[in-house]
Amino acid sequence: MSAASTPSVAVALPSVWRQYHALTKPRVIQLIVFCALIGMVLAVPGVPSWAQVQLAATACFGIWLVAAAAAAFNCVVEQHIDAKMKRTAWRPTAKGQLTNGKTLSFSAVLCAAGSAVLYFAVNPLTMWLTFATFVGYAVVYTVILKPLTPQNIVIGGASGAMPPVLGWAAMTGVVSPESLILFLIIFLWTPPHFWALALYRVEDYRKSGLPMLPVTHGSEFTRLQILLYTFVLFAACLMPFMMRMSGWFYLVCAIALSIGFCGYAWALWRDYSDALARKTFRFSLIHLSLLFAALLIDHYL
Repeated sequence: MSAASTPSVAVALPSVWRQYHALTKPRVIQLIVFCALIGMVLAVPGVPSWAQVQLAATACFGIWLVAAAAAAFNCVVEQHIDAKMKRTAWRPTAKGQLTNGKTLSFSAVLCAAGSAVLYFAVNPLTMWLTFATFVGYAVVYTVILKPLTPQNIVIGGASGAMPPVLGWAAMTGVVSPESLILFLIIFLWTPPHFWALALYRVEDYRKSGLPMLPVTHGSEFTRLQILLYTFVLFAACLMPFMMRMSGWFYLVCAIALSIGFCGYAWALWRDYSDALARKTFRFSLIHLSLLFAALLIDHYL
């Protein structure tokens, strides 16, 4: 190899690494692993032992691998749709930077590695639940529901709501009622979160051909659904306190965050603007992150 060609190789390798890293949808995966970690922490009374910390770290790694595999698989399935939307046109599969074969191989390796970690180093239940979540998101939601019905987010939201259940199962080997409450919160949070995004990206979704609610039923109906879901979500956010999973610190935080989300939804329903829809979407991320962070803090108070 000539000296002149060496710099190009040095530049190319990080570029390819970034492409594969982008396939994993890092921001989404971070939230998934964080929610799984909350389930792990709440499943362990008091301060965890060193062995439990190691188990939680291993479980987070395994869940990250399988979730990343699902994200990469999603990029293959939706590459033509992604290419039509400004929000996703930069993805390596949409730009043709990575072939389907390479992406599917990458997804398969991640899924196999993550499943092995969870089965042998955590427990079989967590592995099977995580793999079922992979199938639910990558196949049932992405391939079947998303192009078929405007209720895709509602039904498919079950896969996205699984991380706390996975975390709880990793530490205890069971699926408890407490973990299902955390599941319910994320399940009800998902539709208003994604519909707020779909409102200000409606032309992208219309161009892509996906039957998102603002495309099929219009802005006013979607905004009403967002408002109604935030009301139901408010009630669900109180359940950890009612079921004695948390104390007063969490309750105060949950009420404040839920009032904020309902306030954004109310304003969006009354007087729509793309800017307000964007703010509502961003606040929904803050709402879930801080809500679960409050659960974490409250657990040790």
